[in-house]
Amino acid sequence: MPKSHKIVFTIYIIFWGIMAINPKYPQDWLLENILVFIFFPFVFWMDKKYSYTLMSIILLLIFASLHSLGSHYTYAEMEHFNVITQFFGFERNHFDRLVHFLFGLLTFRMLFEMISSWATTAKAALFFTFTMIVLISTVYEMLEWLAATILHPELGMAFLGTQGDVWDAHKDTTLAMTGALLNFVFYRSYKQLWLSKKVSKALY
Repeated sequence: MPKSHKIVFTIYIIFWGIMAINPKYPQDWLLENILVFIFFPFVFWMDKKYSYTLMSIILLLIFASLHSLGSHYTYAEMEHFNVITQFFGFERNHFDRLVHFLFGLLTFRMLFEMISSWATTAKAALFFTFTMIVLISTVYEMLEWLAATILHPELGMAFLGTQGDVWDAHKDTTLAMTGALLNFVFYRSYKQLWLSKKVSKALY
């Protein structure tokens, strides 16, 4: 693994550690971080296997850091977003909406690199990456609901962050899809990335 990747991972671990100190709702924080405990080692291993570009690692860990921030305060009560809420006169804190949008936008490249190892064309890799974003976003909403229902029903609203919106899960998934679709604007860049992955695979 390149030294630059190790530095980025280390920065994220330090930030995650800071956000783990005295979270607003400890039980909610634990629920929010179950997937982090599972997927961070997985991403670390996948980086060694697929040799992600530095850009992919940085984008992924920017998203993960925002998730750590949200889990520290809870998404519904992320106080540092209140300035934006008040400035635009929103009725709710939209930090969770932003993070779902950035999930589709920022994790797309990493998934694309992984899928490029077997996709026959760049267009196919883009399509399957988009499909993967939609699948992950949808499954996450379902897991969120199940975790709140089974593990801590009393944390339901705080954990789910619906803030009274019955369409919250639908809007979150739509925003993730929108973020993913924006990556199609950079088709030429992704085609070059796909070609470089194919060349690298052929050499090794």
